[in-house]
Amino acid sequence: MIEESGRVVAVEPGAVWVETLRFSACRDCSARKGCGHGLMDSERAGARARVRALNPTLTLAVDDAVVVGIPEGALLRGAVMLYLVPLLLMFVAALVGAALPSGLPGGDLAAPFGVAGLAIGFLVNRWYSQQHARDPALHPQVVRRAGAPAAAAQPVSLCHH
Repeated sequence: MIEESGRVVAVEPGAVWVETLRFSACRDCSARKGCGHGLMDSERAGARARVRALNPTLTLAVDDAVVVGIPEGALLRGAVMLYLVPLLLMFVAALVGAALPSGLPGGDLAAPFGVAGLAIGFLVNRWYSQQHARDPALHPQVVRRAGAPAAAAQPVSLCHH
C-alpha cells in the first residue's frame, strides 16, 4: 500500500476530502542529485493537493490528521492503462500502416495509422475509466488516523534507483 499523510478538509457520507503536501518522491534517495525525476519533482514540492478518499469505518472531522493509501496493484494497473496501452496501439497501428501499400504520393501510411492507433488508445482509456469509476479498489482510502501505529507496515520507497 502506498501511503500519504494529510489533513481532512471536508467530510461527506462514506468519504473525506484530504489535503496533502506534495514532496519529492526521491528526497531520501542517494541518487537524487543525478536523477532527472527528482529535478522535475522539485518544481511541485510543497504544493497542496486535495484527494477524495473513501472512509467506511472511521468517524472523522475537519482538521483531523489521517493517512490515505492506495494499493500498489491499482497504481500499476492505472499506469499500464494510461501509458502502455495507447503506446502499444500506436506502434501496432503504425506497423500495420507501414505494411500496407499506400498508393499515395510521398510515402506509406505509418504516420496516419500510428496517430489513429494512439487516438484509439485514448478512447480505450476513457472507456476503461468509465467502467471502473465506481470500483472502490481503485480509489484512495483512509487507512488510519495519523500517528496511529500501522499494523506491520512496511516502508515504501518510491525512488527508481
